[in-house]
Amino acid sequence: MASASETALFSLQPNDINELKTSSRKSEKAVLEIRQNPKRLLATILITNNLVNVTITIFSTYIMAMMFNESANMVLAFIINVVVVTSLVLIFGEMIPKIYATKRPKALAISMAKVLKILIVIFKPLSSILVNSTSFIDKKLAKKSKGLSFSDLSTAVEITTDDTPLEEKNMLKGIATFSEKEVSEIMRPRVELAAVPYETDFNTLIKFIIDNGFSRIPVYKDTLDEIAGIIYVKDLVPNVGNSNFQWQKLIRSAYFIPENMKINDLFQSFRTKKIHIAIVVDEYGGTSGLVTMEDVLEEIVGDISDEFDNIGEEDYYTVSDENTYLFKGQTSIVDFCKVFGMSDNYFDEIKGESDTLAGMILEIEGRIPEIGCTTEYKNFKFEITKVDARRIIQIKVTYNENNSQTE
Repeated sequence: MASASETALFSLQPNDINELKTSSRKSEKAVLEIRQNPKRLLATILITNNLVNVTITIFSTYIMAMMFNESANMVLAFIINVVVVTSLVLIFGEMIPKIYATKRPKALAISMAKVLKILIVIFKPLSSILVNSTSFIDKKLAKKSKGLSFSDLSTAVEITTDDTPLEEKNMLKGIATFSEKEVSEIMRPRVELAAVPYETDFNTLIKFIIDNGFSRIPVYKDTLDEIAGIIYVKDLVPNVGNSNFQWQKLIRSAYFIPENMKINDLFQSFRTKKIHIAIVVDEYGGTSGLVTMEDVLEEIVGDISDEFDNIGEEDYYTVSDENTYLFKGQTSIVDFCKVFGMSDNYFDEIKGESDTLAGMILEIEGRIPEIGCTTEYKNFKFEITKVDARRIIQIKVTYNENNSQTE
């Protein structure tokens, strides 16, 4: 019954465990008690099972030796002992008990619990040696074992079949590159920060929140390089209507991180600190941008739309005529490619390290271009229509399906 006990005790379902917990019977409590140390329980069952099998083998050998004492008959005795006895042990000692145990695990576990509880005490010295030795081996193997690396996963993604959905491939690629990307690659740059001055009055702050639709907003003293902290909209809600409210006392400490921090490390920091926003600073301590938990998660699952996101394509471009479009400079290259139904890597030859349309133009030109400056690549002609002293604001894009020449 040792084999049956092993199967029964380790195949109990969650509902069986719950029923045992609510019972007041000692035999059912004994099941829960011996299951608390599964390694010692398994070691005890294995020792018992092996002792039974060894005992059967010794007795059968002794009986065969008594029945067949001549050398010629010893061969027959050996065959009977190996074939017949082994088969009987396998069928009646292993197969049938385990089949029965799978059918009625709870009943068998209850019936054997008290016996096993006694055996655990009897075989404790032997089981302790067995458990400790296996634990030692497990630790040694764990140190030497090598898990699946991100590079291995990346290679696996590359060789996936064409039948794999694009969304699944993109998610796997996001996971594969998760440990390689730095915060600077996914942050919202300084020029796009929606931040408020420390001296802002409460009514102006509320209007700013309504206009921008963010739930967490950086607060700065004199310049963006002097971030005083983060104001959470939910902290302000109880005081809406009180125009004289001194909201500055609700400012929370900002979490500052370097540009070169890996996003997987940032993800762990967000989880540990239970925050969702961080201010990115450069090597001199100046503010480079802002990054949120949503930005990090989007690197794996793709774009996440919340109640403040404008999901429509008009959010980042407008159609001028049939083949002419006006795009915002900060439109991501991925979104740009989606508009024209192209692969995300369509511009890999020219975009360099840039992730936005404006960044790609800057990569090509090597400077902030003037209004009217044009660049052509394959089917596209890019014309700068709006700039300021620091960035490209708007780009006119002409798409020619018949032109496939590179620049």
